[in-house]
Amino acid sequence: MTSHRPATVIVMAAGQGTRMKSATPKVLHELGGRSLVGHAVVTARALAPEHLVVVVGTGREQVEAHLTEVDAGVRTAVQEQQLGTGDAVRAGLTAVPADFDGTVVVISGDVPLLAAETLLELISEHDKQGNAVTVLTARVPDPTGYGRILPGPDGTVAGIVEHKDATPEQRQIDEINAGIYAFDAATLRDGLSRLTTDNAQGELYLTDVLAIARGDGKRVGAWVIEDAMQTEGVNDRVQLATLRAELNRRTLDTLMRSGVTIVDPSTTWVDGTVELDQDVTLLPNTQLHGATTVASGAVIGPDTTLTDVQVGEGASIIRTHGSGARIGAGASVGPFAYLRPGTSLGVKGKIGTFVETKNTTIADGAKVPHLSYAGDATIGEGANIGAGTIFANYDGVHKHRTTVGRYSFLGSNSVLVAPVDIADGAYIAAGSAIDQPVGPGEIAVARGRQRNIKGWVARRRAGTKTAKAAEDALAGTPSAESPATAPAAGGSGEQTAAPGDPGARSAEVRSADGASGDTGEKA
Repeated sequence: MTSHRPATVIVMAAGQGTRMKSATPKVLHELGGRSLVGHAVVTARALAPEHLVVVVGTGREQVEAHLTEVDAGVRTAVQEQQLGTGDAVRAGLTAVPADFDGTVVVISGDVPLLAAETLLELISEHDKQGNAVTVLTARVPDPTGYGRILPGPDGTVAGIVEHKDATPEQRQIDEINAGIYAFDAATLRDGLSRLTTDNAQGELYLTDVLAIARGDGKRVGAWVIEDAMQTEGVNDRVQLATLRAELNRRTLDTLMRSGVTIVDPSTTWVDGTVELDQDVTLLPNTQLHGATTVASGAVIGPDTTLTDVQVGEGASIIRTHGSGARIGAGASVGPFAYLRPGTSLGVKGKIGTFVETKNTTIADGAKVPHLSYAGDATIGEGANIGAGTIFANYDGVHKHRTTVGRYSFLGSNSVLVAPVDIADGAYIAAGSAIDQPVGPGEIAVARGRQRNIKGWVARRRAGTKTAKAAEDALAGTPSAESPATAPAAGGSGEQTAAPGDPGARSAEVRSADGASGDTGEKA
């Protein structure tokens, strides 16, 4: 920090925010991965202040609870009634030791674009000019609603007049008060003690401290910021949306200049809390939120939303919604995958089309290619989960885990009824419902024996196109009945092959040699 004096930062966050028309306190509305007050606290903390105080009022309990999550070192002070900015800062000073004699920086809790570098420059100018008070100002094309800076000699500030109190001539001034200040602590305390409510609002104006200081012969200066958008505040949801878009634009610009490819910035949203390495590619309609991190070479999107997801080098994530997951290097996810919290996919693993996972670890090289649900499971290295496999983890009261061993091969449309363990190198026949352990090298077959009932379509679906097609096929094909389907003499045509006969052996061969069904993937 460039200042030679210790700093205290007071964040004003007690306002009612009635124009937001929300049950949520204004300063808790979010943009760019943080609340409004969260942005203010993170910016203030970058100054390494000796004291950091947030003044709370409306929604006090909610705001205080939130602040403990943002920065446990923040102190709070309560403004019992909203009697103006002067009253808010006076409340804030009650949380600062009385013997503090450094610089007090005052900022608003609703200016999310404000940069720490700007505050450092403000403090530097405050010290350099030897000011008792320094106000951050900006020049804007439409100053309506803002306090106007009344210029004094030698670049000083003669005063600040609020819009409602300004004369028509004063309202023509385009230099506005940004509501951000640096005060000498003694000057601030003295000025606050002498404030009155003699103004159009009947409030205690912090800006009147400047006039008091000037009247005492102290120097009051200004520092004009070129980037006026940093001083824009949020009073309603229209302004919130405007600043959300601007913050996102700035975030994307920074990322692209640091080596990230963003194919379509107009449809890409990245929180300021997200970390992306060089050579990451974001395709259209990608949203990255929270503590998401993406390593070099990964390709995300299109149509993907990730929240608190860690993505390894060279991974590919397509049309996926994920939260609280870890994706290994070179892994492939999607399209149309749903990664729920606790999902961990290993190096070069795969979670494919229409797959949902939750609280599941999928080891290196293992694949869940399509149309499956894996919940509360551990899937070993190189295992292949056939299409349509379901991990039935919930018994209506409790969740249970399933373990699938290394290089196991699960056939299509299987159901694993937890708790159950499938050992290394095991096979599950397609269509099986497994609720007992399967040992190493074993194949488990748990399904009803197939029966072919001759003539059923002709009897039960007579007159349909299906029946006609069957009739035509039978007419043009010599009758040949396999041992498994030929009816016994005088029987019903519903005979099942007996164990040990050729039909039974052919069923066993089909179960073993075609166990997986059509998974569309090789282990």
